[in-house]
Amino acid sequence: MLRPTRQIRLRALTEIALWLLPGALIAVLGDAAWGLAAMLAGALYQLFRHVAAIDSLVVWARSPLGTPVPVASGVWDLIFSEINRRSRLMKDQRERLSMALDRFVEAGRAMPDGVIYMGPGNVIDWANPRAEEHFGIVAARDADAALTNLVRDPDFVTYLEAGDFTEPLIMTPLRQPGLTLMVQLVPYAESRCMLLSRDISHLERLETMRRDFVANVSHELRTPLTVVLGFIETLADDDEGLSARDRLHYLALAREQAERMHRLILDLLVLSALETGAPLPAEEQVDVPALLDRVLREGIALSAGRHRLTLEIEGPHWMRGSTKELHSAFANLVSNAIRYSEAGGAIRLAWRSVGGDVAFSVRDQGEGIDARHLPRLTERFYRVDRGRSRESGGTGLGLAIVKHVLGRHQGRLEIESALGTGSTFRAILPARRVIRPASDEAA
Repeated sequence: MLRPTRQIRLRALTEIALWLLPGALIAVLGDAAWGLAAMLAGALYQLFRHVAAIDSLVVWARSPLGTPVPVASGVWDLIFSEINRRSRLMKDQRERLSMALDRFVEAGRAMPDGVIYMGPGNVIDWANPRAEEHFGIVAARDADAALTNLVRDPDFVTYLEAGDFTEPLIMTPLRQPGLTLMVQLVPYAESRCMLLSRDISHLERLETMRRDFVANVSHELRTPLTVVLGFIETLADDDEGLSARDRLHYLALAREQAERMHRLILDLLVLSALETGAPLPAEEQVDVPALLDRVLREGIALSAGRHRLTLEIEGPHWMRGSTKELHSAFANLVSNAIRYSEAGGAIRLAWRSVGGDVAFSVRDQGEGIDARHLPRLTERFYRVDRGRSRESGGTGLGLAIVKHVLGRHQGRLEIESALGTGSTFRAILPARRVIRPASDEAA
């Protein structure tokens, strides 16, 4: 098969030969003048056809993209067919490139990290929605603007100007103080680069929590350890001889502090298992009245007659869950109410259906909690009254345990309190965990 250019050349020569051949025959066989005239007429006709075809080609070339290629005859039919073929190839290639670009843009928009493509001078070419959130820019509006004119954080500007991008920059945008970003610039062509940003606020919060946790645990253990060591030194340095009564007193105090550390360590182990996502124990049918009766009896023992504890059960008697974990959560709510209620106060425990769900509530007549403390009550070691909590034997982890247990049961904790009105802690569990009696289901 001939190549298009050779085929066109051959067709052109053939057409010229065919148009000149009659004139040549006339010149040879008859009148030479008429033969030359015929050949000249053929040449002029061919010239006219070529000029007309070229004019059509020029008009087509100046027409909008997508205009059909002109139709011609002879050699120009081959030329226009080849142009049409190449035009279709280019159109297909354009469409493929456009589809690839669209997929690339869609992928960039869907990325969980921020991406900004920049040209010379850190001018914005394109940015995905996450980058717009991170830096407070609008790609459609801020295209062709220098990013450093829009984001003026000194550390960020210094990072871009320094030229050393081996390590990422950790920054907090001035416009979004609660956001912590990890930013890294990746050069990929001459004077062009890609800026990547990732929200690491949760990692920063975890690191802050870790530091606070270590500091709090150290503080919580330091006091009882200091007391125990002091008693041990007193007993060890007893040259004059303490009375048996004094010895028993010191040993009782040391035991009290040791028990406090023991409770703290147990609560830490429970909370650690909950926070690290340990698998939920195999779900069982929880006998709610039996569970709450146990919680009530333990509360009465802890109160030692200083409070009036009552229990009302008006909700369903069976549910699915972990008896052990639910006991831990409910018992913590009751022990908190006992620790923060004055002697002689009433503490009401109730199990009821609430808005389609079920709830265990503990209402006390304590002094109440200021509203500013409520959002932080479930934080580890957060105490409204630190001294009183320690004196009453609290570890500061109870409500954190409650929150995680309820979360593992798809529940939530609600707190209602105000100074001087007491507090109500409500552990709400979803209705789907309730086991309905067969008679109810049949109805």
